[in-house]
Amino acid sequence: MREPPRFSDGPLRRAVREGPWRPPADVYRMPEGWLVKFELAGVRRDEVKLELAGSRLRISGVRRDFAIREAAHSYSMEISYNRFERTLEFPEQLEPCATELDYRDGMLLVALRRRIG
Repeated sequence: MREPPRFSDGPLRRAVREGPWRPPADVYRMPEGWLVKFELAGVRRDEVKLELAGSRLRISGVRRDFAIREAAHSYSMEISYNRFERTLEFPEQLEPCATELDYRDGMLLVALRRRIG
């Protein structure tokens, strides 16, 4: 009888994480402010919350596993399905910024534009 397949990181197992997961982010300095891209594959837009406070941008929400079928047993679990949270600190106050959101293909783009006037 053959052994079950193994991944490069050892025997198959469910990754156990405590607390919320942290989505990866890219931050760009733009002439008119900031652009932040969050990788949120599989997260519904209505499950995402954004908050500006001082010089901090906080994103939180939840990714739910929607592809489970009755009588399915996990064989390998590498994707986190639970709450997520990430706070980014900027070198300036963000509260006077106008916020524009664009969510497509699993990426959330957050444009923080300085208000003129």
